[in-house]
Amino acid sequence: MKYRSEIDGLRAVAVVPVILFHAGSAPFSGGFVGVDVFFVISGYLITTILIDDLEADRFSLVNFYERRARRILPALFFVMACCLPFAWMWMLPNQMEDFAKSILAVTLFVSNFLFWKSSGYFAAEADEQPLLHTWSLAVEEQYYLLFPIFLFLAWRFGKSRVYWMIVVFSVISIALAEWGWRNEPKANFFLIPTRAWELFAGSIAAFIVNKRGVQGNNALSLLGLAAIVYSIFMFDEHTPFPSLYALAPVVGSVLIVLYADKDTLAAKLLSTKAFVGIGLVSYSAYLWHQPLLAFARIRSTEAPGQALMLGLAAASLVLAAFSWKYVEQPFRKRDRVDRKTIFSLSLAGGLVFVAIGVAGWQFSGRFEQHWLARQSESVRSTYAVLNRANPELSNFGADERGNQNLAECRFNTRNVDEARGQRILDCFEQHGPGVLIVGDSHAMDLYGVVASRFDAPFLIGITQGGCQPSTAGPYCHYDNVAAFVEANPEVFGKIIYEEAGVFLLREADGTKGSREMFSRLRLTDPVENIEPDMEHIAATLAYVKRLSETVPVLWFLPRAEPHIGKNYVLRNGCEGNYFFREGQYELFERLERVIRDAIDTARDDAGLQTQTWLSQNEQFAFDLSKDYMTCDDIYWSDGDHFSETGEVLFGKRLPDDFIDF
Repeated sequence: MKYRSEIDGLRAVAVVPVILFHAGSAPFSGGFVGVDVFFVISGYLITTILIDDLEADRFSLVNFYERRARRILPALFFVMACCLPFAWMWMLPNQMEDFAKSILAVTLFVSNFLFWKSSGYFAAEADEQPLLHTWSLAVEEQYYLLFPIFLFLAWRFGKSRVYWMIVVFSVISIALAEWGWRNEPKANFFLIPTRAWELFAGSIAAFIVNKRGVQGNNALSLLGLAAIVYSIFMFDEHTPFPSLYALAPVVGSVLIVLYADKDTLAAKLLSTKAFVGIGLVSYSAYLWHQPLLAFARIRSTEAPGQALMLGLAAASLVLAAFSWKYVEQPFRKRDRVDRKTIFSLSLAGGLVFVAIGVAGWQFSGRFEQHWLARQSESVRSTYAVLNRANPELSNFGADERGNQNLAECRFNTRNVDEARGQRILDCFEQHGPGVLIVGDSHAMDLYGVVASRFDAPFLIGITQGGCQPSTAGPYCHYDNVAAFVEANPEVFGKIIYEEAGVFLLREADGTKGSREMFSRLRLTDPVENIEPDMEHIAATLAYVKRLSETVPVLWFLPRAEPHIGKNYVLRNGCEGNYFFREGQYELFERLERVIRDAIDTARDDAGLQTQTWLSQNEQFAFDLSKDYMTCDDIYWSDGDHFSETGEVLFGKRLPDDFIDF
């Protein structure tokens, strides 16, 4: 296969945005699309190699897997080994258990399944997963395992038929992704059935290049580069992914593969020393960056500053150059490491890491005891209290999706399907009008607050974490809820709306992305540059107005969010002084005033006669010196969600007539 320097340059375009995205650099809000670019490159290169081997009648699965082992395993095992001492020194027991599971999953190339089941890619806790990024390696390895076998078996039908088979598979995969982001967004993001089309796009490009070569076209190759750059800066965590939106980086990459001949402007740019140099070490850079950033967050009691994170991003390139030269390169040379040795070392390394992962998982209790023995009495007491806090975003017996059943007509769910809709109608027939709570993960909290305080027989929550009316796609619940309310206005006597206040804020310069906002709301970061997001507020107001046209709606205004990290709590102990940092509470009060004024102004419209608001900050009167934790209990399960005992505590502060209508 002929070397193409512009492909190495394209690797640089892929890896740098991914690193900066994980470092929390706001302009690179869509940097995660770099993974999609990598998928296209992998599909193209692997398919090109396999076609060449099949046409030359030298195809060998053993040779193929040997090349993959040389390329992937030495650097991966080296980085994993370097992570172990820092995990031992800095991780909390629950983090260490999760890390052990991830080591096992990474070694078996199923980490995409682990992270699918355990945490979302954009979740706040994902930032502290040192091996989160290996999900994409798992997808590629699963592709490497299956695709060569398919190609070998299908080759007898002719190259043209194989090409069209791959095209059909691609169409099925992208159609599945379109269904997936609406119905199973986490599985859609992590699993190969909805990612295969991106790899197949590279395979399709390989067949085309094999047939007619690379065609020089300045316009199309620059268009491809522009599509990737557009995705990097214009997409964010709210962009449904993968979906048709992913066509931008994927098709953009294909256009570069097909049309970036060495004489085109795009190829000349990508072939510069800087791009090619980063591209050559891109695999190692990808491996290094997430552990560096994750351990920095784990070690810090507050969110690390942007300067530190960007410094670590740069450090990942330096470490990448080292591991590329001294780890990757030696193992790629057959004259230095023969086939038997590479397979033996791969097997031995795999067995060692499987053993480490299993031991860390199965003996997590012993690690916890060892960790506690190294701590002070205050930390041990605080740790016990923290462990009693429900780690889920929703409480009162919620499952991982927030579904809660307290009684036949007292339940919380993610959406209104036909069965749940009929259940609600049956409750209306039995009890008369009920109370509906709708919103995101804060509404899950509110459901627990109200359920703990009142014995209302007909209390329904329809909530889903991370969803807001202004940003949510069809996989969220808002349109379904509104349609149900409009079709059945008599079922509910009151609707209570609530969502996380952080999603109603933005940076003053207009940069977007709640991922960065979480770090900016923690203990020591400035809040002066954060302001209400009027566009988001207007969209939310329009949605609440839609509900209030048929049923009275009470908008629970955003509550102040302490965002005090677990490391900070352990450092200060259960008797520490917890507080909203300077300007933080005032920021949420300012947000509250903006929303309240918008509601009051809109009340002149006939459609808003039944809409009102309630100030959580006034109603709950948060005093973190006594409302955050005691040595016997903690009232917040994370930075901005209540624990079960917190729901009970704050529920007592609601007025007796709160749900009367």
